Amino acid sequence: MSTIGFVGLGNMGFPMASRLAEAGHRLIVEDRDQGAVQRFQDQHPGSRTAIDVKAWQDADIIITMLPSSDIVEAVLSGGVAAAASLNTLFIDMSSSEPIRSRNLGQRLEQQGMRYLDAPVSGGVRGAQNGQLAIMVGGNWQDLDQAKDIFDVLGKSVIHVGKAGSGHAAKALNNLVSAASVAATVEALRVGERFGIDPATMTEVLNASSGRSNTSENKVAQFMLSGTFGSGFPIGLMTKDIKIATALADSLGVEAPFSHDCETIWQSVLDAGHGADDHTRMYEHLATPTPAFNDERQIHA
Repeated sequence: MSTIGFVGLGNMGFPMASRLAEAGHRLIVEDRDQGAVQRFQDQHPGSRTAIDVKAWQDADIIITMLPSSDIVEAVLSGGVAAAASLNTLFIDMSSSEPIRSRNLGQRLEQQGMRYLDAPVSGGVRGAQNGQLAIMVGGNWQDLDQAKDIFDVLGKSVIHVGKAGSGHAAKALNNLVSAASVAATVEALRVGERFGIDPATMTEVLNASSGRSNTSENKVAQFMLSGTFGSGFPIGLMTKDIKIATALADSLGVEAPFSHDCETIWQSVLDAGHGADDHTRMYEHLATPTPAFNDERQIHA
């Protein structure tokens, strides 16, 4: 079994690291929330914390599961990369920016390290149950070394392309997911105004060409039930949408629908709902925010 350094014990990182520990891997864990580190060690006594940067010398693989490229790069430049042994495999499973990820991979290779970007889809439940979809960018040989780890964490592993490609695919996937949420919510609201019960409209969608992950796995379970507990907040969804639209802009690809989707989600974020579960868009889109109404007037 491998010795794995794991940085980031948040909503996704904690259950992912837990599965690796339960599979028999040796874990070195770190998080700025020392309470999370202590809880992890209490649940997994065989793990240890990175008391100082020298601890990373023992890691065969170092995984980051952090909120942004800024934080990933700050952690690595803060001593983790310098302390790691030559040929260490770094795997960034965060939702990071594709071009920055590609550049980070190149810098690590110049230092004698290896790099994969391997973001995930599937939410907290997928992390807990080992049912994540993992999108990998980087070299095939490095993916072979990581396969045993990915098999513990996910139900599917797709090699997308060169470094940065995994993060590009993740952002584009979440762009499609976000667009589906918004379109489905609007359809339910229009149907409801016309007199169609939202549960009945959901049944229609799931039996017809409008079927989607949103209609099958989010509407009844989290929206109509009022639980709004998928585990993925509006703030993170909006961040991924913006990564996707920024990538399109940087590549010179016209993406007007994607930018409209960004406007919808950003308006809800700007209204102070970033910490809400993204399925609560069912409530937030019932009455568009003033910012979104203004944007509609501009387009009109």
